[in-house]
Amino acid sequence: MSADADRFSPIAWAGDHLRLLDQTRLPGEEAWLECRRPEDVAAAIRRLSVRGAPAIGVAAAYGLVLGIDPGSGAGPEETARRFAEVSDLLAGTRPTAVNLRWALARGREVFRRAVAEGGGAAAAHAALLAWAERLHADDVETNRRIGAHGARLFAAGDRALTHCNTGALATAGYGTALGVIRASFDAGRLASVWVDETRPLLQGARLTAWELGRLGIPHRLVTDSSAGALMARGLVDRIVVGADRIAANGDTANKIGTYPLAVLARRHGVPFYVAAPLSTIDPDTVSGDAIPIEEREGDEVTTLAGAAVAPAGAIALNLAFDVTPAELITAIVTDAGVLEPPYEASIRAALARGGERDPGSDGG
Repeated sequence: MSADADRFSPIAWAGDHLRLLDQTRLPGEEAWLECRRPEDVAAAIRRLSVRGAPAIGVAAAYGLVLGIDPGSGAGPEETARRFAEVSDLLAGTRPTAVNLRWALARGREVFRRAVAEGGGAAAAHAALLAWAERLHADDVETNRRIGAHGARLFAAGDRALTHCNTGALATAGYGTALGVIRASFDAGRLASVWVDETRPLLQGARLTAWELGRLGIPHRLVTDSSAGALMARGLVDRIVVGADRIAANGDTANKIGTYPLAVLARRHGVPFYVAAPLSTIDPDTVSGDAIPIEEREGDEVTTLAGAAVAPAGAIALNLAFDVTPAELITAIVTDAGVLEPPYEASIRAALARGGERDPGSDGG
């Protein structure tokens, strides 16, 4: 593994603007977007140029920074009006990933403190930028902790299966579920990875395979519908996936296709792990039934790389996520440790401990 691959982040602050790796153009081209306005960041989130719950949260934090012009000379009231507009704009981009809401809530608190004593645009911009940069750095370290905790669940020679993309591309760096895979491989506890292609947008084929190749981790790409056959043949020892939102009871929303994997894992006795930072847990969402599920445009299903794969006029339902019931999850791997059932209790305890080390706070 190269040092570049180990330090890779799809998000970079470039002095006065934000650079985002355009993931819609991978693996064919590594192109970076220059975002100079919060509207640019919001558009990048909507079209999945930046994606993955932690990455969306960090990108949105920088979007708040871009919304405040430090040279405008605006006073507290005008600055507050602009900040509210930008916060609402970013909040409306993706409904399922709770990290977006989590980051914006902390950004609002940073902004409130910055203007509490009459500070204007310059003070708000400086405070928000310092906070966003801390959030960026802390996310990488959070993911490394997730990886270290998760690696302890693996044994030498294990073959893992993963779904969608949960690596550095989906975070500020290193990765969540793919971070567990990285740490397990580095510790000599992982032999190879099965990579679900992840229809309809092929995040596994386009992104996870790209990342694993850069990291030098042996892997094979499979169709989503191959998972059951692989488990039936005894070729999968562990499954590890990410999460876009985890309810208070442990129910987990993740990329569409995750729930069937959990069902198959239970049928075949394969441990099924969810890896995510504490910020992905939403204690205000009681169960998976209350998680909003994004529905995207049907042409993502009826076309592939711009070419039609369905008859003209075919109508598609394109649910972006599904919910895996807590009872099907073997363990939830977080930066605070490995949480086990009953999840109501373990999640509550982890959040109480995590409050002492909030990665979105000024002390980070």
